[in-house]
This record gives sequence, structure tokens and C-alpha cells, in this order.
Amino acid sequence: MKVKRFFARTMAEALKQVSEQMGPDAVILSNRRVDGGVEIVTALDYDENMARQRLGDQAQEATNGSRLAEMQADQHRRLEDELGRSRDRIREVREKRAAQGGGYAGTSFPAVQEVVGSGFDDQDPAPVRSGEAYSDELAQMRAEIRSLKDLMQGGKPEPEVPAANAVQQRLAERLQEFGLGSGLAGSISRRHKAGRLEDGWKQSLKMLCTGVRTSRIEWLDQGGVFALVGPTGSGKTTTIGKLAARYVLRHGADSVALVTTDRYRVAAHEQLFVFGRILNVPVRVVDESHGLDDILDELSDRHLVLIDTAGLTSADKGYQEQLAELARSHHNVKTHLVVSATSQPRIMKSVWHCYKMANLAGCVMTKIDEALTLGESLGFVMETGLPVAYYTDGQKIPEDLHHAEAVPLVRLAVDRLKTLQKQQAVAEGA
Repeated sequence: MKVKRFFARTMAEALKQVSEQMGPDAVILSNRRVDGGVEIVTALDYDENMARQRLGDQAQEATNGSRLAEMQADQHRRLEDELGRSRDRIREVREKRAAQGGGYAGTSFPAVQEVVGSGFDDQDPAPVRSGEAYSDELAQMRAEIRSLKDLMQGGKPEPEVPAANAVQQRLAERLQEFGLGSGLAGSISRRHKAGRLEDGWKQSLKMLCTGVRTSRIEWLDQGGVFALVGPTGSGKTTTIGKLAARYVLRHGADSVALVTTDRYRVAAHEQLFVFGRILNVPVRVVDESHGLDDILDELSDRHLVLIDTAGLTSADKGYQEQLAELARSHHNVKTHLVVSATSQPRIMKSVWHCYKMANLAGCVMTKIDEALTLGESLGFVMETGLPVAYYTDGQKIPEDLHHAEAVPLVRLAVDRLKTLQKQQAVAEGA
């Protein structure tokens, strides 16, 4: 998430700067009048979960998304002020050293360390102990530089930590082989302070089991209105077919119904209508004549209603309309994101950013059987905080649909890693 502050005489000029420097995807966190004009704080790839993590305990005061954005903007202002003070301090140290005849006022920071190593202090005409004073100044400068880097990255300054030991390094490498991103793998590995690698591995797997949230109650027993959103090809319609088939086998066809909001593609409803005919359950289509709430009112006597949606991206016509229709419904629609386990981590996060405005209640992981490793999917749900409701591992209906539980998911991911390692060993041997 990149946050930036803009100043201008008028709001129009400020918005023009935002458009030119941040692009059309920028999110405005706050705007206010200041001396000489207006100030706007914007963000790219704005992530509410990440914002809450950065704010820490202060985020508890944010009762809604608007308040959270304002608090994020305030934090950014404070960080920029501290950044300015850090710059002033470095400038003072450099000017002071230059006035003493040090001669490095115009030297770049990396070059300072080279000068120190070449015996510069021995040639300094300053009084005795000037070397110690110089070292103190250099230490201050290094601290300021570290602070600057932290602030420029939008985080909080943190004390310098020692490099990871060999076991932590190897553990981080194994977690990355497992499929986790380097940041999450490093964070988990650093929790293992001492001991053998295998002990750290077991501890890490326990942390994964704790970090992966799942839905305790099955939809089929709980009932309600559930909508599946996600990109084309992620498996939304097939998953709905599996859910409907399992429900019919358990409870019969009289209390379940299927709905589709995909009115944007030719013959988009065919597969869902096939499921409806096979299972003998009604299928309704949201269109210009029949709104979503009208159809849900009609189906209010059904115990379970499953909504299929069009796989649209933010660039597609109807994307905003479809998600807004789900979000503003007066029915309690529990929207879940369908994520393919074969997707790259960046694509998973991009999809999440694309659909999170639909007030996501959780996710469904599909195509587990096609993925080489599952750590990418587990890392995704840990970083986004989305509870996993179900996962699918094949095309069989409804056998290849499973209610998600953290421990079996992590165990499955470990088995997948072992299988991959064996295949690699065979390939290397051949």
C-alpha cells in the first residue's frame, strides 16, 4: 500500500496531481483545508486489513471504513513530519562535520563508511576523542537513515534486529518451498528462537493451523442466502452445483433454490439450468425486469439460496453494478470469494482487492487437486483474514466438495509438499 500527500491551491488542482502521479486507481483517504489551499491524502492498493495492522490498538476506535481511512491518513501525516525532522537532523550532522573540516558534507552516505574504513579519523585535526565523537555522529546518522527507510515504506520504525541464525534461515527456506511468501515465511521462522529445525517446522505448522480461519457451521445446515463471486474460470458455478447436490441428498429439493446474476454473457445460465433440471430445483435469473431483492423476496420460504455471479473484472461493464446489488440487498447475503489454488499469489490478492467491496464473509478454495503446493492459498487466507468455508479437489459432484478445517488443510499441504519433493528427487536421479 502506497500512501502519498498532495497540496494545492484548489481541490481541482490537487485532484489533477493525484490523477497524474497516482493514476485512476488511487483511493482518497482524507481531504481538508490548510493554509494556502487544500491537502489530500491518497493511497494505492488500499487494504483495510493492512491499515488496521499498521494502526495496531488504535484501529479499535475505527467503527467504519471511513474512520479507518482518516486514521490512516493522520498516521501518514505524523510519519511525514517525523521524516522531515530526520532529514533536518542528518543535514545538521553533515553541516557540523563539514564545519569541523571533515570534508564529507557532500559525500553520499555509502561513501561515508568507506572513508571511515580508510583511516580518515587519524587525519582529523580535531581534539583527542574526536574519533569517538565522529563515531557517535555516524551512529546517529545510521539510525536516522534506518528511520527514513522505515518511514518511506509506510511502516513504523523498528529497532534493528540481528540476522536470522542458520536454523531460522533454513526454516524460512522450507516454508517458502511449502508455498508461503518470503515475508510471511520470514515472520514465522523468526518465532523459532532456538532448537532443532524439525522442532521449528512443527511449531510453524501449528502456527499455520492457528492462523487459517475456517467456518465452523456448514451452510447446508445453517441455511441462508450465499453468493459466490470471483473471476471467470475459478469454479463458482461448479461449486454451487456441488453444494446444491449435497443439500438435495441430505434434505430434499423443496427448500433450496439457485439464482444467477450473470446477465452479461450469452448463454451464461446454461450450466446452472442444467444443474436445476437434474436436481429438480428452481433457477431464477436477475435481469432488468427482476431485481435481486425481488427474487429473494419470492424465495424467502427456501432454507438455502445459492447465488451464482458473473466473473467480471473492474474493467468490465456491470462490475460495479453487480457488486453494489449484492452489498445493498436488504437480505442477509453472505458473499464468499472463490479462489483457485492454481493462481499465483499476486493474482489471488488482485482478485481479493477487486471483489472486497462486496463485503466478503469468507472464501471457497477450488482446484486443490491441480495445485503443486498449497502454501500460496494458505498464505493468502492468513494475510487477508478470510475464513475458508469449503474447498474442492476435483470435478465429481458432490464428492469433491469438503467443509474446510484448518488442521486437515495444513496436513494436505504438507502431503502435497512431500509429493513434490519426491517427484523432484526422481527427476534429479533420472
